[in-house]
Amino acid sequence: MKGTLKFGMVGAAALALAITSAPVAAEDGPTSADLMNDASTPGDVLTYGMGPQAQRFSTLDQVNTSNVKDLVPAYAASLGGEKQRGQESQPLVYDGVIYVTGSYSRLFAFDSHTGEKLWEYDARLPDGIMPCCDVVNRGAAIHGDKIIFATLDAHLVALDRKTGKVVWNKKMADYQAGYSATAAPLIVKDMVIYGNSGGEFGIVGEIQARNVDTGELIWTRPTVEGNMGTLNGQPNGITGKTNASWPGDMWKTGGGATWLGGTYDPETNLIYMGTGNPGPWNSHDRPGDNLYTSSTLAINPDTGKIVWHYQTTPHDGWDFDGVNEFIPFDAKVNGKPMKLGAKADRNGYFYVLDRTNGKLVSASKFVMETTWANGINLKTGRPNFIDANRPGAPNGSEKGTSVFSSPSFLGGKNWMPMAYSKQTGLFYIPSNDWGMDIWNEPIAYKKGAAYLGAGFTIRPIAEDHIGALRAMDPATGKIVWEYKNKAPLWGGVLTTAGDLVFTGTPEGYLKAFDAKTGQELWKFNTGSGVVGSPITWTQDGEQYVAVMSGWGGAVPLWGGEVAKTFKEISQGGMLWVFKLPKR
Repeated sequence: MKGTLKFGMVGAAALALAITSAPVAAEDGPTSADLMNDASTPGDVLTYGMGPQAQRFSTLDQVNTSNVKDLVPAYAASLGGEKQRGQESQPLVYDGVIYVTGSYSRLFAFDSHTGEKLWEYDARLPDGIMPCCDVVNRGAAIHGDKIIFATLDAHLVALDRKTGKVVWNKKMADYQAGYSATAAPLIVKDMVIYGNSGGEFGIVGEIQARNVDTGELIWTRPTVEGNMGTLNGQPNGITGKTNASWPGDMWKTGGGATWLGGTYDPETNLIYMGTGNPGPWNSHDRPGDNLYTSSTLAINPDTGKIVWHYQTTPHDGWDFDGVNEFIPFDAKVNGKPMKLGAKADRNGYFYVLDRTNGKLVSASKFVMETTWANGINLKTGRPNFIDANRPGAPNGSEKGTSVFSSPSFLGGKNWMPMAYSKQTGLFYIPSNDWGMDIWNEPIAYKKGAAYLGAGFTIRPIAEDHIGALRAMDPATGKIVWEYKNKAPLWGGVLTTAGDLVFTGTPEGYLKAFDAKTGQELWKFNTGSGVVGSPITWTQDGEQYVAVMSGWGGAVPLWGGEVAKTFKEISQGGMLWVFKLPKR
């Protein structure tokens, strides 16, 4: 796979201006130590999640509840072309440059002062790529002189951050077997940590660690029991125990894609990766818990070994996955300080775990209804399944009994990242209330073909909304406030020390809410649905807020009756940047 490089109209002159007018930076760029400190350096945004723990909390308060109403556009930059599909990226900001990925595996560098394009890299994607849920890309990673991102044909590409020229390009998996890649890379200890996509095609989920300077493989860790991990090219132990929770050879096509990437906690030295649905969706073909699908895995980055796991949906029969981000945070439980982590799962439950050992602390429903289970057993950590609401087994060539399930397979919360405020102690969850009619069908594995064994129809369950931004108290499991949105919410969340929460809507708005009360304080229409993740940083003494605009993702592709309701939303591809007017 090769790519094309394009320079903006201002070319090298603008690139030189951006570099010379920016704050003085190290010649070689950010180090791994700088990335670990990202949450404490508001003058840049170096990581996906604004820190390795991905709390998406900024200490900035120049923009706050009293003046956010005055926020105005500083500039907007177009991604151009005809590739206006699903802009789910989170920008990075460093040394006077904004780096943002776009649909169809593109990466752009814009001057952070003016919005002028410095360069653009377009991956030359082959025919036959098989992305499940639109041609999206959620962001890049920066380290030293390189900017690194993944492509839809399952490559990992490192570019020179100043010129956009390829430094290294590595194939992670075979796109013709259904593998792809859409997540933002995570960099830990000079290693690029990355997972794969393709859970609907009978692939095997895997986490890879590569040398950030060369792209060479260091270790791999499959996420389905029975598959062998590697370290420096040598066998490094089978994941789990062969056939312990999988029948026959189904572990060879078991799914468990790690398609959303991970978080890292320097305090425990653990990488937390979520795993996707087992394959096929038809759970009657694969009796057992089907480890380690629909789970959170804690992995030692030095060895590539699994330290602990927690499975949110054992024997998943609804495509609930378990990939949602696991966010480390510290709090007191019964008066005792604890190192915790939280996850708002697609299955509709908000989990708090001891992040040192994976033990369940609490589990609370954060959506209107969960018809597949009536709670989580705090002693066993397992769901209280409602057996009648599992789709029925096929009868020969006939489909099985259809059931109504809520949430739908698009989840109580899908890929879009939540945020945690150290100031309020609350998590802000972009959630959706919807259900589905789902049934199972006969299926057999075929390389490169969809491996579902199920059919579905998604429909709303409330008259006044589908999307709901909810503030959740992890100490009590109670929803403190909620904002209801007519269309599904599909973008990430940002919270700040100015007591603000930012998120976007498919109707085109970037909105700001009071973090304590949920009162809507400001909105701006970007001209297309906002499904990206907002960021904030300081530059020349002013606080900036930025977000990508461009409607797309899984909702218009898979949303059925729901998608028809919002089919008139315009597509787009714009980076919007805001600040307060100068007095």
